Amino acid sequence: MLGLPEKVRACLFDLDGVLTDTASVHTKAWKAMFDEYLSERAKRTGEEFVPFDAAADYRQYVDGKKREDGVRSFLQSRGIELPDGSPDDAPDAETVYGLGNRKNDMFQKVLREDGVEVFEGSRRYLEAVDAAGLGIAVVSSSANTRDVLEITGLDRFIQQRVDGVTLRDEHIAGKPAPDSYLRGAELLGVDADAAAVFEDAISGVQAGHAGNFGYVVGVDRVGQTDDLRRNGADVVVTDLAELLPS
Repeated sequence: MLGLPEKVRACLFDLDGVLTDTASVHTKAWKAMFDEYLSERAKRTGEEFVPFDAAADYRQYVDGKKREDGVRSFLQSRGIELPDGSPDDAPDAETVYGLGNRKNDMFQKVLREDGVEVFEGSRRYLEAVDAAGLGIAVVSSSANTRDVLEITGLDRFIQQRVDGVTLRDEHIAGKPAPDSYLRGAELLGVDADAAAVFEDAISGVQAGHAGNFGYVVGVDRVGQTDDLRRNGADVVVTDLAELLPS
């Protein structure tokens, strides 16, 4: 009925790119933040300004990761090392956390101005999972998960939430480590092999595979089906509604 093995008793969904189109909002915010910082740095140092690639750089370095991990990963790709600083650094601080906070400010601005779209097929699939009585959790690296769920009305389906705030407060490693998904399964009271992971990010399917989850569903909205399969997806769809009976 849900396109899942019979042993699956719970579904663990990533948010951005799986349930909602907030991935596009995050992409805009990451690009705005990094381009602003790289441009400022180029003026100071005389280095060439090479803008953030909203497709390649986003997928390879920041998609699915905790905010500070995404900042570090991208900066390392450019040979830039900054001190970590602290989580409460001001957005204009030249630290990993400072840049992360600047990105979050930009995300909030885009979120307010553009809103959030829910993928219709994902809404239908959530309704079917809820009707079937399976456990439902959202597992996202975003600290804005609660706001997005409330804005979209998806919160009525979600029984548990593991997000960027949870990862920080409980000192949980972010994706591609499986820890956040394992925590989601724990909160729902199921073992990993009785849970399905739904992910659009390479780091997310890697996490599902590393955690030995019962089923890993890759959601390909950008043409990376082969990469999702190679990194741990058991099946890849372009829309969650494809898993429902026709």
